[in-house]
Amino acid sequence: MNKLKYIAVLAFLGTFGISEVGAQIKEEQLILNRKREPEVKKIEKKKTSVVQEKNYPPDNKKKEDSINLKYTIVDVPPVSDFKTTEIQGEDISPKFSNDYQSNYFRLGYGNYGKFLADANVSGKLQENVEVGADVHYLSTSGLKKDYDWLSKQNQAKIGAFANIYAETGKFNIDADYAFNNYNYYGIYALTPPNSDIDLQQKVNKFSVNAAYDHYSNEILNNVKVKSYFLSDHFGAKENFANLEVNLSKHDFVIQDDITANADLGINLETVNSKFDILSQNTNNQFSFTLSPKATFYKGESYLMIGSDFSLLSSKNSNNATEESKKNKLYWFPKAEVLIAAADEFKFYGGIDGGLKLNTYGNLLEENPFLISDLVLTPTETKYHFYFGMKGDVDQTFKYDFNAGFSKVNNAQFFYNNNLFDNNISADRRGYDYANTFSSIYDNGTLMEVKGDLQAFPMENLTVDAGLHFMKYKLDNLEEVYYKPLFQVNLGAKYTMLEKKLNLGFKAYFVTDRTSNAYDVSTDPLAFGYISDEHKNEKVGGFADLNLSAEYKIHKNFSIFALGNNLLGAKYQNYLGYKVLGAQFLGGVKISF
Repeated sequence: MNKLKYIAVLAFLGTFGISEVGAQIKEEQLILNRKREPEVKKIEKKKTSVVQEKNYPPDNKKKEDSINLKYTIVDVPPVSDFKTTEIQGEDISPKFSNDYQSNYFRLGYGNYGKFLADANVSGKLQENVEVGADVHYLSTSGLKKDYDWLSKQNQAKIGAFANIYAETGKFNIDADYAFNNYNYYGIYALTPPNSDIDLQQKVNKFSVNAAYDHYSNEILNNVKVKSYFLSDHFGAKENFANLEVNLSKHDFVIQDDITANADLGINLETVNSKFDILSQNTNNQFSFTLSPKATFYKGESYLMIGSDFSLLSSKNSNNATEESKKNKLYWFPKAEVLIAAADEFKFYGGIDGGLKLNTYGNLLEENPFLISDLVLTPTETKYHFYFGMKGDVDQTFKYDFNAGFSKVNNAQFFYNNNLFDNNISADRRGYDYANTFSSIYDNGTLMEVKGDLQAFPMENLTVDAGLHFMKYKLDNLEEVYYKPLFQVNLGAKYTMLEKKLNLGFKAYFVTDRTSNAYDVSTDPLAFGYISDEHKNEKVGGFADLNLSAEYKIHKNFSIFALGNNLLGAKYQNYLGYKVLGAQFLGGVKISF
């Protein structure tokens, strides 16, 4: 029977082709254990939690997390994107559940000169105090056969963290330094004068985050602080800070079978961005938000009613215009109802909205090839109506499907830049080959459909799938830039041979995207360049298949192999920027 199971699993993986390994995980999707309640996806790395918590979370925290659980799609670019992965967070393959060891060191090497060094070390100073460090490094030599100029990249993150478990709550603090050193190699419209042109960009980021989670929801629920300082090769500087305080009073008894929670969220966020080239834009944004809400429960069904009151203060200036100021108060409705007909069928719907401060640091995570001179404008979701259904079928199949409609002001998109200097010059700056992007904004509406599911057909097999459909209708822009109509992801994780062999699979399917593009030619009369813009250029869709395998030779030693973009297509996420083709990386991992 066991052999039949193994054959079935391998046949399942084979139907999708060969595939994934450590996708660029910006948010961790924790593995759902069949024997327990599903866990909420966390921003913080899983390694910053200690397994030894005996009484955490308390019952009211479990209830709160269960209600807020949403199976949202993790929108991450595949590892085969030339913006190399950070190789952090959890592997796509399952963790060894027996004798789990959080301390490890691994090294790997592959084609395209890819080199990986990855480590996590932690230990207890006392029974309730843990400290640790994370180190991640990844480099690649780039597409030497495709480009005469440099397209190599290397990036690293070095961090330290501490967890303290007190009688009343849990403290966490982490700090890290990260750099990303790469090139603006996506030149498609202009032939460079020589192959040794300097296309370098380097981004440095220092972050400090802290959090306190109170075990009881009496008055204080939790406090979170996030901050970073960012600089780049062209003198850009950005400071960001966010303070979030959640106050609450939970478990009011309204009637015998009805209880209520009262919550008040307080959020302060500030970002100051200053650029040193071209128009030398300066952006200062500050927001203060109060979020009162009341939630009424009856069994697993509930009704939540609340509002967001936001005050926005922003300033923008550059070297060509006077400073513009904006102070505005916003109100956003917030309500949600969930009807739990059964564990298998829970129907929900609601309305929400809010402000999002667009920052240079966050936009670089989506598109590293931005020009170091942006106008940063907050995005306002005026309202967002949604409805859906989710459920858990016998703890073997979990799903969430929903649809929504939003009215959005200053929706953010990426836009291809033209040449900044139309003169013919041999010492052109690295960002001045029509190879960078800016951030543009427009008002409009957005219709979305999302689906996410996980299944556990066998004891050691987890299968997941996600779908995201989004369609914008904009007021001014002729096209919707770099927003695919459909995104689909499929995955599987399997453990076999008495949990010594871990297999992982991930596939991404993305439809065509639209961009603008330029034809650049010489002007013999003016001794310069002239450009012709096309506003409906198609950037082709792609299928990206990835596979991982790890074999545990000894409890402290294992070998692994990763295969990425195994179809070998050098597709483009952004116009001009081919990703690496089929990639293979192998290495060793030492756990202790």
